[in-house]
Amino acid sequence: MNNMRQLINRLNPLALALSLLPGRGRLLMLALAGAISLLVLGLFHNSLQILEERLGAQGWLLSSDDMPEERVTIVAIDEQSLSEIGPWPWSRTDMARLVTALNDAGVQLQIHDIVYPEAREGDEAFIAALQASRGAVIAQQPVIQSNQQVQTGLLTHALTGVSCDATSTATSYIASHSGLANIAKGHIAPIVDSDGSLRKIPAFVCVDGQSYPTLVISALLQATQASSWQASVTEGRGWFGPDNVLTLQSYPGLEIPLDADGNIRISYQDLPENFMAVSAADVMMGRLEPGLLENTWVLIGATAFGMGDIVPTPYNGFAPGVEIQARLLGSLLDTAMPYEPRGSESLLLLLTALFAAALYAMAGARERFSAYGLPIVGLLLPLLALALHWQLLVSQQIWLGWVMPSLYTIIAASLLLLLEQSRIRAERSRIFGNLNSYLPSDVAREIAYALPSSSINARRCDVTLLSADLRNFSAFGESRPPEESAALLHFFFVRATEIVERHGGRIQEFKGDGLLAVWDGQNAFSARAALATAQEMLDAIHRDMPQQPPAGLEPLALGIGIEQGPALMGSIGPAQRRTHTLLGDTVTITLRIQEMTAELSQPILLGECVARQLSDLKPESQGSFLLNGLRIPHTLFAPANDEATQRRARQEQLNLKVISGGRS
Repeated sequence: MNNMRQLINRLNPLALALSLLPGRGRLLMLALAGAISLLVLGLFHNSLQILEERLGAQGWLLSSDDMPEERVTIVAIDEQSLSEIGPWPWSRTDMARLVTALNDAGVQLQIHDIVYPEAREGDEAFIAALQASRGAVIAQQPVIQSNQQVQTGLLTHALTGVSCDATSTATSYIASHSGLANIAKGHIAPIVDSDGSLRKIPAFVCVDGQSYPTLVISALLQATQASSWQASVTEGRGWFGPDNVLTLQSYPGLEIPLDADGNIRISYQDLPENFMAVSAADVMMGRLEPGLLENTWVLIGATAFGMGDIVPTPYNGFAPGVEIQARLLGSLLDTAMPYEPRGSESLLLLLTALFAAALYAMAGARERFSAYGLPIVGLLLPLLALALHWQLLVSQQIWLGWVMPSLYTIIAASLLLLLEQSRIRAERSRIFGNLNSYLPSDVAREIAYALPSSSINARRCDVTLLSADLRNFSAFGESRPPEESAALLHFFFVRATEIVERHGGRIQEFKGDGLLAVWDGQNAFSARAALATAQEMLDAIHRDMPQQPPAGLEPLALGIGIEQGPALMGSIGPAQRRTHTLLGDTVTITLRIQEMTAELSQPILLGECVARQLSDLKPESQGSFLLNGLRIPHTLFAPANDEATQRRARQEQLNLKVISGGRS
């Protein structure tokens, strides 16, 4: 059992840290916090990632841009449109009417967030309207987050110059039918997180070795009227650069930041109200203000709740998917696309190390400052990491992250606080143990947990006292080395303390070669315990102490006096130098009774009060004596002689010496 306990203590990092120097113990706690943080990040990766995304996106909300987006307009297939035109899907004739109405309104580029997978009646008019427009892009959807096996329509308009090494791949897709092959297309395959939110979209998706760009990139390429869609992907530069950069040959100067998987992060900097939306029914019925859509790009998509194209965003839980395309297009036109820097992990580790240094310095501060400072710093530093993330996101479009240093800080601050509190508790326990080795436990506790005072702090109490003195020790010490005398006295004090405490008493003080023990109460139980202690102490002295003294010396003996009564117990003296004391007649009488043991040749003498409590043991009266320094005579008693007591008394009488001198 002891070996198992020792093994557990060795494996306990807190016990190990407490056994080290304070600085090394704190370093051990910081290292342990790192290990726990890595474990938590591994076990709860998805939950922590969602937490990081949700709180990290609040930076956009706190400093959102309220400037209206005038370049892009949403043509919404909303509830009004469904009511006036008819339920979805509309006929291709109706879609042709919409395309024509937009072209007549002066729209520069039509971007359809809609897939047209099957050939239907009216396709000729629809295709003719698209071809007659100033520019049009329609959607196709590779399936990247599903095991569904489907291949519908014809994928067209792939990028050239980019490989499929670092991007999403798909084997299934839903594309527009072959009759629309000449119409520019872009994919609308989102990356849906576990909480249903859209935060990233692949810049291009590979299907059968061909890279198909996202809808908004196709819109940019279509707007340039490039004959070929040439692009290239290069690695980012520096710690603060993106993992990869996508450039378009036909759009010089535009650098689209991509993550390591080839995804674009969606910006939520703009308020939803910034994007102007008009009803498709109003467009088709000619109810729009003239010139409202002149030279604008329009995104055509569903906003009606029942059409299922609804996603949650940081602003609300129900945003139409076409709004996501509008956000992507706006950030591309502004060249303000958020991204995670390639050195984000190193930067977060550096930030974590700085936080660890701050916690280490705080833990080494003064006791009170550390006790209050660690919890405060443990809360402020995660907020600082979050604030830094927000600031970089808003000002530099850098998505740094904040969970790793925040999680580490919280765990490290908790462990350091636990260590410091445990250290303080251990130090206080050690101080209390040291005090308890010099003072009774209740007195040591009072001193340890109370402020010093200059006033008298004492109380009346009923006690049973035992005064024991090691007789002939002065002569022994005079003739022996001080080390031998100290060892002998130490042995006596240790054995006497063990016996006193075993019988329920406590040592009040050691003084010279004697001691004073106390039992609470003035009753028969305390009296019997004190008498039993005295008898056991006598046996121990005669059994364990040397009884063959050096030549010319008397053997060591023990004189014990016992009495009970009221006393005043407490501390007195100035605040800077207090002393614990026991005062009263009972103390004086007990000490004087002990002094009488040598004159009466009795190793144990009892006072009147104790003898009264032990009347059933028939203590023997030794007579009435005027004790030294007192005015009232006191009757002293000795325990009833048993064989052992008589043997000790005869031995002490044989050891008496005749001293020559006196009157002749």
